[in-house]
Amino acid sequence: MTSSVLAMDTDMTTTRKALVLVVIIMFMSIHVYGHNSSPHRDRLRFQASLIQSNSVLSNSPSPTGATGKPSPLEYDVTSYGADPTGVSDSTESLLGAISDALNGSSNGFLFEGIVNLGGAEINLQGGNYLISRPLQFPVAGRGNLVIHGGTLKASNNFPDDGYLIDLSPSSNNGSSSAYNYEFITLRDLLLDSNYRGGGIQVVNSLRTSIDNCYVTHFTTNGILVQGGHETYIRSSYLGQHITAGGDPGERNFSGTAINLMGNDNSVTDVVIFSAAIGIMVSGQANTLSGVHCYNKATGFGGTGIYLKLPGLTQTRIVNSYLDFTGIVAEDPVQLHISSSFFLGDAYILLKSINGVMNGVNIVDNMFAGSDKGIDIVQLDQRNGAFKEVDQVVIDRNNVKGMKLKSTVARESVQGNGSSWIADLNSILVFPNLIKRVQYTFIAMGNSFPNHALRNVSSNQVVIQSDKDVSATVFVTVDQGNSF
Repeated sequence: MTSSVLAMDTDMTTTRKALVLVVIIMFMSIHVYGHNSSPHRDRLRFQASLIQSNSVLSNSPSPTGATGKPSPLEYDVTSYGADPTGVSDSTESLLGAISDALNGSSNGFLFEGIVNLGGAEINLQGGNYLISRPLQFPVAGRGNLVIHGGTLKASNNFPDDGYLIDLSPSSNNGSSSAYNYEFITLRDLLLDSNYRGGGIQVVNSLRTSIDNCYVTHFTTNGILVQGGHETYIRSSYLGQHITAGGDPGERNFSGTAINLMGNDNSVTDVVIFSAAIGIMVSGQANTLSGVHCYNKATGFGGTGIYLKLPGLTQTRIVNSYLDFTGIVAEDPVQLHISSSFFLGDAYILLKSINGVMNGVNIVDNMFAGSDKGIDIVQLDQRNGAFKEVDQVVIDRNNVKGMKLKSTVARESVQGNGSSWIADLNSILVFPNLIKRVQYTFIAMGNSFPNHALRNVSSNQVVIQSDKDVSATVFVTVDQGNSF
């Protein structure tokens, strides 16, 4: 009994000693932690605890529908093997992504025969991709697709007549649609043609958007639109050479930045900084707004906007800036140019092909030059004179350092005699053409002579009275039947 009690006391003593030792160790640990604690270490421990918590949460089952996987409508080109560094050729990888996107899931149809791809996206992921041949769509009859977010550069063996992005099918794939594509969007792209071919080609397509793109180093066309309807080019920059103006090689610039060979297209808020021709238009019903052309000076043979559709122009140019380069229009019919600024002796040239000009408004523009006496509106009649001129209004423009030209002119002549001649050649656009005359005859004193309009040849208005009198004659003439 006594030995049992002694054993029990020994065990309890040992236990108490162990407890005391644990308390001492805990106190020492707390003391050391408190001595070495800092806000920085506290934050690190807190962050570590959050990471552990997130790790635990990520291992827990996901809610229904939250898979965490990319959308099946997004095709990331690097997952196809494309090299985002631009070192290796990525042509096949990019074409693979395009092919999968065009043959992806369908959400019904857009225009008849155009498969709706549901907004599928080909994501370039901010990479720089080298390609050796055009990214030409392999099939036709597709729509609602986006290509965005990266750089494409032509390799040194890229075809000279190719386009980096080619919206023309390599085969029609049995498509029944009258158009190749609809609602294709190209945005946030830098396209470097490497002085081999062009940037973008859109053929027989509907409602194509080219938005926030930078197209450079082209030799043919930066953007070519053939056929189709409603290609909208917005907020983009195009130039054969990367420059900010005053380039020493400007006289050698070549190529065309934008070539519109289709109808109902729009170019809005676009800068063209180097090319022989800024915008070439040979299709009907196109609109150019907010365009800044300083592509190649007129003095070096450049043209800002060339309207090459004689007899059926149907083009509107508004709120634009022609910077040392002008506008050329062949046989313009239904042409409107207004609210635009022409700098550096830039002017508008109306070129006769078959001698037709009808429905032309050139109004409310500003022209600034270098006091060289350059006319703001000029005629090229080397192929023959303009013989059919009707509904032409060139008026209400203002000039500084250039020579004002108009189809409406006003003049006053004061004299004593029986004949008053108002010579309006300095202001009128067309030589020897006056269609309408209004005049006011104010005789001095009490005389009231008979007077009449006698002649309007050579843009000179002749008023005669039946007797000598001191008088002032006010004349207004019109060349284009505008009043």
